Amino acid sequence: MQEFKLLIGGKLVDGDSTMDVINPATGKLLTKSPRASVDQANQAVAAANKAFPAWAALSYPERSAVLAKFADAIEARFEEFTTLLTQEQGKPTADAQWEIGGTLAFIRYFAGLKVEPKVIEDSEIRRVEQHRKPLGVVAAIIPWNFPVLLLIGKLSPALLSGNTLVAKPAPTTPLTTLLLGEVASKIFPAGVFNVVTDANDLGHVLTQHPDVRKVSFTGSTATGKKVMASAADTVKRVTLELGGNDAAIVLDDVDPKEAAAKIFGAAFANNGQVCVAIKRLYVHEKIYDGMVDELAKLANAAVVGDGLEKGTTLGPLQNKMQFEKVKDLIAEAKKNGKVVTGGQSDDGGGYFIRPTIVRDVTDGDRIVDEEQFGPVLPIIKFSDSEDALKRANASPFGLGGSVWGKDTKRASGIAARLESGTAWVNKHLDLAPGIPFGGAKQSGMGVEFSEEGLSEFTQSQVVNVAK
Repeated sequence: MQEFKLLIGGKLVDGDSTMDVINPATGKLLTKSPRASVDQANQAVAAANKAFPAWAALSYPERSAVLAKFADAIEARFEEFTTLLTQEQGKPTADAQWEIGGTLAFIRYFAGLKVEPKVIEDSEIRRVEQHRKPLGVVAAIIPWNFPVLLLIGKLSPALLSGNTLVAKPAPTTPLTTLLLGEVASKIFPAGVFNVVTDANDLGHVLTQHPDVRKVSFTGSTATGKKVMASAADTVKRVTLELGGNDAAIVLDDVDPKEAAAKIFGAAFANNGQVCVAIKRLYVHEKIYDGMVDELAKLANAAVVGDGLEKGTTLGPLQNKMQFEKVKDLIAEAKKNGKVVTGGQSDDGGGYFIRPTIVRDVTDGDRIVDEEQFGPVLPIIKFSDSEDALKRANASPFGLGGSVWGKDTKRASGIAARLESGTAWVNKHLDLAPGIPFGGAKQSGMGVEFSEEGLSEFTQSQVVNVAK
């Protein structure tokens, strides 16, 4: 395997130390990654700060052209990215191809945008315009479930709007981000994009740094709170995309045979390691048994294995800590409900758990109240849709949610009352670069994606001219 380098100030450099990267399909060493020191993190911020004035002075079309070139360079190494992503993250090749394809779509979408000055008033006494100016250095802190796509969702609007960036990937999935840095080193001016890696010990350096003007973080709610508190001293901007415990409500007019495949896909995509996957399924008592049976069939049919092997539909959990957490949740669920299928971990040394369907559990059980972030779906029975809505909204989380029903007007009326940043009807996990995305309650603050997400990387300035 190739040697990986940090990207600091346009140069590919060794880390001051190294760290192991584990292949989750084997539980064994994949390769060594560079590990940045505090000094190197500070160097990256300094490089980004130095590069900011010249990058911000470019026009939107000029910055857009650089982003488009970046997308082309990634696409030229598409297979390399997908293989490496599967090796370090665990997802099947087809899912890795989807992520890299989505990465290209995000870059090219944002490359087509620009923020124009807005005329608020043009009267006899004054002309008032609202301008959008870049903030400065942005720190992007990335989780391990979609290490490429989630970084690009921050990088594209940040750089397009004139900011510079320091990216810090999760310590268990640093390699694809380092590969992005290698590609970027030949395209962006020195210091515009920097990559540092750590063992979860450099986040505070970036969030507290006085020269970092914004932190864009995706991860757990617990860590998001720490990011928010750390950023408070310098009153820097924060966008937080945090944990979720998405509820899906399946009404009594749904045909389980028709809906089960879509629900299964929305719950078990990326092995359930999706912040906005279905985590709690509320099913009307009239169709409860039928839905459980259909989902169990799909779970039994899933092919669990090494993501590089042909035919694999679900890979391993990404890391040992998450693997142990999910196993613990399943063990407790067996005491409170019934594990219909799955639950066992496959032999072989990797972090494998078969897709698990749990029935006869309810609110108050850990498997329902906590975000599993793994291949487990608890199914809760209800008799009244208003009660189901109340229970869905009782969670402190509010990232996404969905309502399923043949009567779409009825389902839409219920969906509109979900306390979530996104509410879907007869689907879940439908995201796109041009659709705003953000959470309610403890699932985050701020918006990502779309023109609205682009604006979040800018400072509003009102220019008020007397006539």
